[in-house]
Amino acid sequence: MSKFFQQSLDIHRYLRGKWAIKSKVPLQNRDDLSVAYTPGVAAVSNKIAEEPNSSYSLTMKGNSVAIVSDGSAVLGLGDIGPQAALPVMEGKAILFKEFADIDGVPLVINAGSVEEIVTTVKTVAPTFGGINLEDIAAPKCFEIEERLQDIGIPVFHDDQHGTAIVLLAALINACKVTGKSMQSLKVVINGAGAAGTAIARLLRCVGHDENACNPVEDVLVCDSKGIISKDRENLNEEKLKLLTYTNRFNRNGKLKAALEGADVFIGVSKGNLLTGDDIKLMHKEPIILAMANPIPEIMPDEALAAGASVVGTGRSDFPNQVNNVLAFPGIFRGALDARATRISEGMKIAAAYALANAVNNISADHVLPDPLNRNVAQKVAEAVKQKAIEEKLQRPL
Repeated sequence: MSKFFQQSLDIHRYLRGKWAIKSKVPLQNRDDLSVAYTPGVAAVSNKIAEEPNSSYSLTMKGNSVAIVSDGSAVLGLGDIGPQAALPVMEGKAILFKEFADIDGVPLVINAGSVEEIVTTVKTVAPTFGGINLEDIAAPKCFEIEERLQDIGIPVFHDDQHGTAIVLLAALINACKVTGKSMQSLKVVINGAGAAGTAIARLLRCVGHDENACNPVEDVLVCDSKGIISKDRENLNEEKLKLLTYTNRFNRNGKLKAALEGADVFIGVSKGNLLTGDDIKLMHKEPIILAMANPIPEIMPDEALAAGASVVGTGRSDFPNQVNNVLAFPGIFRGALDARATRISEGMKIAAAYALANAVNNISADHVLPDPLNRNVAQKVAEAVKQKAIEEKLQRPL
């Protein structure tokens, strides 16, 4: 690991970051200057003033996403501030470009409160076709995203929904491998932050048309104190909301109690949390998606030795990497192509199924596509675009 740390420092120092701006038009003579800037650009501005939606085809807006962070929950590093978050946002920008040809613009902001972040995003929104919220700590990330859903462009917190979408795709294919039914799954999620909450919502299809959705049987969400239940005291607002769609039978106890008879363990918490004996508490041939980084909740070899059928992690050196790059480029590509005003639950579910269907030769070691597969984003984008059109979420052309 240290080799990559030093290499990353060296290349960032040499290149002075990873992101740059490049002109699309020539500037070789006075005519070029007159077309790109004054006086010619006045015609473009007047056109947009008359027809605001033409900004999507006449400016960067139609192919741009702001990558917004306050640096309060960066990777596994925690609250390190906006300047320290910038290299991560630059990285996100180049992934947008590489996989979906989207111009991602890093935008780290020195704003501590929900109100400041919401106001800042609303202020800059006219420039962009979408907003990718990134590395913003829970629980404020939930309120920020919710309050930005009415600004007329898609706003998507990738730490929540990107993770949930890729996870759902992995689970869809894991069920194909094991013969399990999605609708009969009993799922345990360890970690009640942004990712854990979004995964629970998506698995229970919260906010989606119940007639077009097949939720898993039940989900238990655990935090550091154990199962989140109605008998727990001093739960914050977000954990109380979780109880409206999880823990149907009000089970109590620590994580081990939750694992008894469970079909699926999903870890978005901390490393080395489980042992093989914990896996043996679960239902026969369980599915283990242990995504803590850099050390998963249980190492794949130990989980498999204890009887797990399919194991995934967040790491690229093990099979079945649950990597958000499989989701967010295609989701925003589809949303931008549809000129969607938001990203709905239906669009997220469509993305998950498109991602699952992008896997050829499904096996226990291959329930997700390779994160470097350049074809995946386009398949996800098409599914997201079509769902946006079906749900009539397009702004006028």
